[in-house]
Amino acid sequence: MKTFLPSNENLKKGQLEGLQWTVTHAYRGSETYRKKFDGLNLKPEDIQSLDDLKRLPFTSAEDLSEGYPFPLQSVPMRDVVRIHTSSGTTGKRKVLCYTQKDIKDWTHFFARCFELAGLTVEDRVQIAVGYGPWTAGIGFQMACEAFGSMAIPIGPGNIETQTEYLIDFKSTVLCCTASMGLLLGEEVERRGIRDKINLKKMIYGAERSSDAMRKRIKSLLGLEDIYDISGMTELYGPGTGIECSAHQGIHYWSDYYILEILNPDTSETLTPGEVGEMVVTTLQKEAVPLIRYRTHDLTSLIQEPCPCGNQFPRHDRLQGRTDDMFIFRGVNIYPSQIDNLLSSLPGIGSEYQVFLNQMEGKDKLTLRIERAQNTNSTGDSQTAENIKTLIKHKVFVTPDVDVVDYGSLPRSERKTKRVSDVREI
Repeated sequence: MKTFLPSNENLKKGQLEGLQWTVTHAYRGSETYRKKFDGLNLKPEDIQSLDDLKRLPFTSAEDLSEGYPFPLQSVPMRDVVRIHTSSGTTGKRKVLCYTQKDIKDWTHFFARCFELAGLTVEDRVQIAVGYGPWTAGIGFQMACEAFGSMAIPIGPGNIETQTEYLIDFKSTVLCCTASMGLLLGEEVERRGIRDKINLKKMIYGAERSSDAMRKRIKSLLGLEDIYDISGMTELYGPGTGIECSAHQGIHYWSDYYILEILNPDTSETLTPGEVGEMVVTTLQKEAVPLIRYRTHDLTSLIQEPCPCGNQFPRHDRLQGRTDDMFIFRGVNIYPSQIDNLLSSLPGIGSEYQVFLNQMEGKDKLTLRIERAQNTNSTGDSQTAENIKTLIKHKVFVTPDVDVVDYGSLPRSERKTKRVSDVREI
């Protein structure tokens, strides 16, 4: 079987060359980048080492929105062979152009993800993520076909067809969001068809998931393993990194982009182990190169060698986003904090929701959490008290806690909305 993982142990080799090419290419091809550089009195030839990366200007989601419809484009339109877009839930969609080389590179390093997850050409991969203008569906499919496994393209939702395909086509791998995985797992259990499906692995991404949710999905579908995959539309799409079998962080493809972890408030470089904002700079991207793009994703670098032996560097699983944070009575709170705390408690399920509102002029936080499956309500009051005490001691706020029936909170085919804030600003 063809390998997509390079054997070169010196993975940093070529990064400087890639950085210098990217800076020159962006400066010559994009008016936006040229203005950014000129504003700093900086020229491409000033970049002489990887340390000079810190001299470069940041790029943001606002740059992509303001340049609509073809932001940061650095090649002639005749060289663009495809576009992809973000969901566009807040204003204009981010539109990303791709050259033929961009597509080829993306397919290549995405195929590495299948290899690192231990797939073979005998696997049958059911792709249950969005098609259309989004990068997910077609990205998974291109990589799957390049790798040599059988692609079963279905898209998200449509549980009836999903379960039918699992049985009839004997799918061995499912690609989806964590929320979709839970929804499908619960449906498989409800129908009593687990002994009729052949699923062995799941590759999921697009949203943060708790350890409890991960464990629940694995149990419901009888999986051997689950792999968290990373990626974003701006940075090609999904497939920019993935967990290995050691599950000690996500290997990312440092020959295609440089990853910095910065303090989101001060832009100071953080040391391995410190959680900060992921900032990426592409090394080979032609149509829309990214220079120090602020992703808003929160994670940390892992310095120790991986037990799996793979030489690619790692970052931790995503902890959340800087724009996910909400403030309650002066305390900054990330949903990931609640995820981690709830995952440590027995007797509760993986699904929860946070509601923020106001009563008599005061902010109120209510946490609704499902009890574990096949448990009754007799212990609800003690469970609620345990949750309240834990959050008070660890997050320094005191919520109201409602323990509700298993399966009573909404499920999603895409991403689950955890926080609902209806307070008056």
